[in-house]
Amino acid sequence: MKKAIIILFAIIGILKSNLSAQTNIENKKNQYCADSITAIKIAEAVWLPRYGKRIYKKKPFTATSQNDSVWVVKGTLHSKKGGVPNAKIQKNDCKVLEIYFDK
Repeated sequence: MKKAIIILFAIIGILKSNLSAQTNIENKKNQYCADSITAIKIAEAVWLPRYGKRIYKKKPFTATSQNDSVWVVKGTLHSKKGGVPNAKIQKNDCKVLEIYFDK
């Protein structure tokens, strides 16, 4: 649990630095999770305590925008066995709406 808290604070620091580096701030001023890279980092931070280091076998992770309000982050399935981690992250406040592991 302590690792998850430390990771979460690290992610928050990354988010703050990413926001200050945005060049097109007008279009993204109400979105704290405005890009796919940030969404993927948040997903990794919540997957790691739940699923462990096995998530890294499911790289590359991809993030796609859904309805301009949510990022859908998924791992990559490399074989017919197993599954991949998934997360839905709200853009305006970085709230993790859902995480699950599927086939």
